[in-house]
Amino acid sequence: MKTTGLFGRKYLQLEERETELGAPAFEEALVEIHACGVCGTDLNFLKQWEGEPMPLGHELAGEIVAAGAGVPGFKPGDRVVLEDCSLCGVCADCKNGRADLCRNMHTLNHQSGMGRYMRVRYNHLVPFTDIPFEEACLTEPLSVCVNSVLTARIPFNGTVAVLGCGPLGLMTARVARLYGAGRVFLTEADTGSLVGQARVEKARAWGFDQIIDARAEDVEAAVKKHCPDGVDRVIVSSPPESIHDALKIIRYGGVITFYGLHFGGRSRIEVDINDLVFRKITLQPYFPEPAINFRISLDLIRTGRVPVRDLISHTFTRAGARDLFTSIIEGTKPVIKAVMRPREA
Repeated sequence: MKTTGLFGRKYLQLEERETELGAPAFEEALVEIHACGVCGTDLNFLKQWEGEPMPLGHELAGEIVAAGAGVPGFKPGDRVVLEDCSLCGVCADCKNGRADLCRNMHTLNHQSGMGRYMRVRYNHLVPFTDIPFEEACLTEPLSVCVNSVLTARIPFNGTVAVLGCGPLGLMTARVARLYGAGRVFLTEADTGSLVGQARVEKARAWGFDQIIDARAEDVEAAVKKHCPDGVDRVIVSSPPESIHDALKIIRYGGVITFYGLHFGGRSRIEVDINDLVFRKITLQPYFPEPAINFRISLDLIRTGRVPVRDLISHTFTRAGARDLFTSIIEGTKPVIKAVMRPREA
């Protein structure tokens, strides 16, 4: 069986590649992809990545078409979300209770999720039944948000600032509130575009305590008007330079968790180590490999506690991918979250 997926690199160099998948091996399943979310990483590849074209699409939900004899508990017709990087379960870190440190992961083997089919090991499969595919595919980004909040260790009734009002920032702020945060601030720096405006409107609709226009307002002044000593936690979903704002608004002894990336040379920032030491500030990065807490994230979607349907503003097919990516990058359409439907491509 053949499938055609999307690959991309800097300057919106987008290409289709046809791949021969073959029949699934003993412990593999062939999955037809019904929905694939557009991640900020995909957009970063198309804006900044200068290496070989990267496979696009890893926020995945679909249906099993065929399964090898060694795939336990799954059969054709089952609906599944796919973990993009699955822990091995047998290495020293997995066995010692630190599965988050596993480096012997099962991966998607450079397959594009923005294609019709994928062949994966059974470790990647997470079952679901009563969620639309378009919502289920947001399990992966929601799990990033869940894990970043857990990493931040928010104190009960604590104050939290989430920098960046994109889909991850919005969901992170929502999860922080569920986790017990008493006050949640959100910032957005791209309010001059239709994309940024749409995201700010959604943040207001979700009822966060304050949405700060980082382009027009001084973030430190806006936060400290309400929290003079700074906030307990900052979670940075925006590019790395946002950590400068995080350091201005974090309180003594606070924690800054960050997962925003930049592939175009702006991943380095200057930090005053004395300031970190004297104020006892913790910088705690989070990186979503291997995939963890997909089942919790699925349940948050199923129960509506994180209403991801509200975020899906655009759907598209492979034929419309270039226009969609261009509109997001240029900010010419009010895109909050876009989901591809590969079956309709």
